[in-house]
Amino acid sequence: MKSDLTEIQTTLKDLLKAQAPALRVRHDEEKKFESCGTKEVMQGKQKVDGHYFASVIPKPKDIRLYFFPIYTHVDQFDISAEAKKALKGKSCFHIKKLSPELEVEIKGMIEKGVALYKKDGLI
Repeated sequence: MKSDLTEIQTTLKDLLKAQAPALRVRHDEEKKFESCGTKEVMQGKQKVDGHYFASVIPKPKDIRLYFFPIYTHVDQFDISAEAKKALKGKSCFHIKKLSPELEVEIKGMIEKGVALYKKDGLI
């Protein structure tokens, strides 16, 4: 079980980076990590250089994983009780401790999100 916030942040960032080249890193700073698609698409009413996918943001008491596919494809994700406990709102996970099971689940969610976005032509 990972409880060190820096270690949790690094793990989440690495899970997202592992999806290259489908995803690219838009921001990789101490206080903000953001991944997005690699092709120009319409997001709402504007054209963007890569559809937003996820962010990892450190906070004083937890690490926030903003995971957009669970918002855009809500019916495609069936998450565990542990993940539901961390989910605040529709797409933001507040992670204080990262169990091996939750880490595997998040990895699977990211892989599924990439597959869904590829299928829809977003990345």
